[in-house]
Amino acid sequence: MNEVSSASLLLRYRLVLGFFIVALLASGLTAFPLQFELDLLVSWCGWSQLAPAGAPNGLAFWLLTVRDGLHETCAKYPWYAYGTDWLAFGHITIAIFFIGPFVRPVRNVWVLWAGLVACALVPVLALACGPLRGIPFYWRLIDCSFGVLGALPLLYCLKLTRALEKLPPS
Repeated sequence: MNEVSSASLLLRYRLVLGFFIVALLASGLTAFPLQFELDLLVSWCGWSQLAPAGAPNGLAFWLLTVRDGLHETCAKYPWYAYGTDWLAFGHITIAIFFIGPFVRPVRNVWVLWAGLVACALVPVLALACGPLRGIPFYWRLIDCSFGVLGALPLLYCLKLTRALEKLPPS
């Protein structure tokens, strides 16, 4: 009975943490082609021919403003995008740290705690720095949601780790 429940717990744990790792990797990899992705999003929404002043709503205005700013910045200062390359690298590096708990959950539970602290700091950063950078409030809330949503699988994995700790060694 214990082996089945141990295997079941470990499988659930690895599925959830695996999803978290893949999400971090996707978040990192999508930071490389920002200009292309933003152009694609604006095009899908049917706004590619618009200037921010002609935007039909607040979200369109924001996305068009960011698109234009990104185009101007990358044209004049292409090295500026190097910062988002490092952002991507950071996400990929953080994902690598979660391989330890993926392989050995109980021994590496500290990584889950570190991840939870990072998730708790996401809203702090978004709400503190967002106004300084002119980020609309609704966009700051979207940014905050990444910390909240990121904490959910980590909390679940922490719960499963506690259950795995209580099982006798196999």
